[in-house]
Amino acid sequence: MALLLVARGPRAAGAAWEDYAVPARWPSWSPQVRGVEVSAPRIAVGVRGAVRAPLGVRVPFEVTAVDEAARTWSWRVGAGPLSAELEHRVVAVPGGSLTELRLSPALLCAPYAPPAQLALRRLVGARAGADPSAGLSAGGSATARRRWPRRR
Repeated sequence: MALLLVARGPRAAGAAWEDYAVPARWPSWSPQVRGVEVSAPRIAVGVRGAVRAPLGVRVPFEVTAVDEAARTWSWRVGAGPLSAELEHRVVAVPGGSLTELRLSPALLCAPYAPPAQLALRRLVGARAGADPSAGLSAGGSATARRRWPRRR
């Protein structure tokens, strides 16, 4: 069983995606991320690292899937029986973007849901000094709602 979190905001999908794709940016919108140690400057399958969380907690991760064109990615976070799978996506919608996060297993991830929801709102929310059209294609934003990729 999984939890699904959704947030919608005025930020362009391309700009929100870039903040996912570059781990060094995660602390700028995710308050539970104090820093990131990572093996590459951009997410890609096999990239490993650790998120530095509050109270000095260091949580290891590995990126397990990335589809830049669809703006989706997944990663395994934690170790052993305390591992979780997080699946992210960003979709362009009229007036901005929508982001979804699927967390599993639900029971293990439930305590993480409130700070994750706050982070998602910040990811797609307006940013002071940001260009609201950044990341849009010449034709504007797409409005088609994409389906999650099938799990293998």
